[in-house]
Amino acid sequence: MSGQLIVALDLDSRAEAEALIDRLGDAVDFYKIGYQLFYGGDGLALGKMLIAAGKKVFFDLKLLDIDNTIEKGVAAFARTGASMLTIHAYPKTMRVAAKAAEGSGLTVLGVTVLTSMDDADVAEAGYGRDAAGLVALRAQQARDAGIGGLVASAHEAEMIRTIVGDKLAIVTPGIRPAGSALGDQKRVMGPRAALDAGATHLVVGRPITAAPDPVEAARAILAEMAGGHRLA
Repeated sequence: MSGQLIVALDLDSRAEAEALIDRLGDAVDFYKIGYQLFYGGDGLALGKMLIAAGKKVFFDLKLLDIDNTIEKGVAAFARTGASMLTIHAYPKTMRVAAKAAEGSGLTVLGVTVLTSMDDADVAEAGYGRDAAGLVALRAQQARDAGIGGLVASAHEAEMIRTIVGDKLAIVTPGIRPAGSALGDQKRVMGPRAALDAGATHLVVGRPITAAPDPVEAARAILAEMAGGHRLA
């Protein structure tokens, strides 16, 4: 179950991240490194250190560029030994990324609709679909492109699973255990409910990283994940 929990290291510095990682110890096996730490806190080097120490790393960088740049970038991340990498879920980008990651242990994840966005935000961005409709379209395109999975709200996990089948990973941020504040998230769900809906991995940040006792917070989430959920 611990391999399904991904702790988001949304921190300013490598020192802060290492202190949290040391504190969490064996309670957490999987970490996400995003913009904040990657660009401002030596996140690439930290990720490589974690991989060398036997941890799993998810680089959440949402790549989008011309084909050659995506191909070279994804291949470079594959060589680090990272477990997951995000790209924007545009069809052409997903096809190129899938090819670049082929034969490696890297799971390329297409980002569908951010969990901080609702239907009004999607409409403002110029899409002629609601959030669920856009997620469904991206899921079909991801399946056809052959990438390893998708990032989406847990509210869309069940729908996505019917589209992509059992093989693709569904990684869900916006996870809020009982009693947690929503923060800037809009489409959220609890840990157990998200897994039951079809998610394979849960990304949790502030409910753990900002908790008075991060270890206890992580263990409580793992316990909530385990309660009543049958592992595949």
